Order: sequence, then structure tokens, then C-alpha cells
Amino acid sequence: MASSPSGSLVSADVRRHNLALVAHRLAQQGPLSRSQLADTTGLARGSVTALVAALVEAGVVRESEELEAAPRGSASRGRPLTLLRLAADDVALLVLQLDADQATAVLTAVDGRALFRASEHHGRPMGDPGRVLDVLARVLARTLDAAAGLGRRVVDLTVVVFAPIGGTPPVVVADTDFEWGEVDVLGGLRQRVPELPPATLASDGTVAALAELAELEAAGTGVRDLVYAKSNSGIGGAVVAEGALVAGAHEFAGAFGHIAVDPHGSRCLCGQRGCLVTVAGPDVVLAAAGLTTEVAERGLTEALRELVDRIHAGEPAASAAWEAALPWIAHALRIVSMTVDPEVVVLGGYWAQLAGSIAEAFAQNGPAIASTATPIAVVPGLLGEDAALIGAARVARGVLLDDPLALAATGPTSVTI
Repeated sequence: MASSPSGSLVSADVRRHNLALVAHRLAQQGPLSRSQLADTTGLARGSVTALVAALVEAGVVRESEELEAAPRGSASRGRPLTLLRLAADDVALLVLQLDADQATAVLTAVDGRALFRASEHHGRPMGDPGRVLDVLARVLARTLDAAAGLGRRVVDLTVVVFAPIGGTPPVVVADTDFEWGEVDVLGGLRQRVPELPPATLASDGTVAALAELAELEAAGTGVRDLVYAKSNSGIGGAVVAEGALVAGAHEFAGAFGHIAVDPHGSRCLCGQRGCLVTVAGPDVVLAAAGLTTEVAERGLTEALRELVDRIHAGEPAASAAWEAALPWIAHALRIVSMTVDPEVVVLGGYWAQLAGSIAEAFAQNGPAIASTATPIAVVPGLLGEDAALIGAARVARGVLLDDPLALAATGPTSVTI
């Protein structure tokens, strides 16, 4: 902690840190007694008592009397125990997601419980941003109405887009998968939903990467450096170093679909020649597999599921399309891995279901310079299609719990990802 000329400022920082520690423990582990909180946080019991008193007074934590579990075989009912749990029953977090097929909204409580979910298909092609934002706004308005009906105020809104973002304020930047140029998603939503809470725009790869990292940490792997690479709406991902996202100077780190892998390849919509999406993007693979009609009729997500099923079944056209894309995917992952040297490459989107073949192609192209080091593992993600939704909600919840007394405020707050 940085030194401060004011002891009161240091004391306030310590108190805020300890309040956050208590709130995070209750969110992670559920109801705990004061003594259990002291044991799990390492704080003195007197400090825990004072911190809990502040949180209870603010309405962030509530007490309940329960019976302690009696020893096995005992006829006694167990002694009364005062447990503490997160309250904040009047607030909620909202994540709004825009992918290649639909807009989805998920409303959650501060403890992570799902309260409401809504979605609506917008269809493809997506070249008309206004039409797509109309759908996104309808789903948002429906969810805000649901929050009001539940008696909850939305204290954070994160809008996740399956696209690269950049700039200040952040906008979708020249996205080729959505067939958009520069689009101000948050500005468009404010025009359509005047009561829009203060909002954050996040690219799906960044929040999904943080969610997958959290899963690996929870499993005790000790992983702190990873590359998250996914393909669903285009190809993208994120780089995590020492547990933190690497955004880059222009916030484009993780735009793996626009790594120029073929100098003699076709011109990409981004302006470069031979980008990975031009040789291994989902639309390219689906077209080669003869699934273009499925994309038009059933949507990209369902078409990719069909593609995976056909590849696993050994269907010739799908298998040939995948075999043609696979070397390019492995080549791009090797470029990224030799640049940032991760412990693991985590695969998302439909690539997660084909992780075995990607891992094999990746290993076959390994450099001799790395032969004495621990091989970089290539593994499927653990969170499936909801990885970005889960990640965005976790990030927002983590920021709120870092300042738990803010949950008692009357106005909404926002986070930056």
C-alpha cells in the first residue's frame, strides 16, 4: 500500500480493504458466523465485529439465527448460531450481451443468483447497426422492467459485444464479424432507453478470459498467465499476464482473428491481407462444409453446433473444411504463444469442442527452443457459451464488493473493464 501523509487516509484505506474482504468472503462462501469470518479472513475478532456492524447498519449484510449442525448420532438439536449473509436485496447487476445471433440479458443478485434472463434473435446479416440496436434495446427495456417488478435497482450495467472495442468513450471499432464500421453501442442504447444506467462496454473475449482464469484458479492450478482464444462470432480472445488483462496501447490485444497469417491471402474487411478470419473464420469453415443454408435459416450458433456434430461423425465435407482451417489456427496460436509465452491456451466458442485436434496441431508445430520447457497446454474452456456473461457479472460484482458500503447508496454505480 502506498504511503500517505495522512494517517486518517491510511486508516480509511485499511478499513475499506477489510470491509471488502468481509463482503467477498460472504459472497464466495455463503453465510458465516463472526468467528468463521475471522478465521477465513485472518482478521481479529474485534475487527470483524466492528466491520460487520457497519455492514449490517448499511443494510449490506443481515443476521439470521440458525441451529448449528449437531454431531452425527447426537440426539441434541445443536446450539443456536448467528450467521451473516449478504443482503442487498434491493439491488441487482445487469449484463447485456450482443452476439452474432441474438441479444441476451441476465439480471443477477450481488451474491451471484440469477434473477431474470431474456433474449431475442436479431438475425443475419448484421450490416444494419440500427436494426440490431433496436433489438438490444428491447431486451434491455424488458429486463429493466423485470428488475423494477422485483423491487431491485440496477447498480451496474455491462454491455458485452462479440466485437473489438476501443476509444474514449469506447465504441465498436471497424468490426468485420458484425459487418459494422465504428458504432457507438452505448450511445445508441441511451437514445432508445433514456433510463439507461451508467454502463460499461466490454469485448466478450476479455470478460470470458477472466472467467476462465477464475475457474482455473478455483481448481488449484496456479495458472496466472493464459491466452484465451475463441471462435463463434468471428475469432477473438484475450491475453492474461500475472492474472491481469493485457489490453494494449489501443486496447486491441486479443484480436487474434486479424493476425495476418497468409501474406498472399485475400483482402480482409479490416484492410489487411490474409487475416486468420479469411482462412479459418467460422463463416469460411461453414461455407466450405456446405452449411451456408443452415446459417441463414437457423443462425450462426446452431450452424456451428451442426458443424461440430458432423466433424465428430466424420462427415467428409465438414471434416475436410476443418482440416483445411486447422493448420492456420495452430499457426496463429503459435505466433501468439511465442510472443506472450502463456502457461495455457484456453479455447472458447465452438473451438472448445474441437480442442483435441487443435492441441494436436499446435503440438506438432512446436519450436525446438521450447523443448526443455513445460509444454504449453491447449485446453477447452470450462464455462461454455455463457463464459462472457458469467465473466462480466463476476467482474462487476467484484468491483462492487471492493466498496460494499456503496451498495447502500441511492444511485447506480458503474465499472470499467
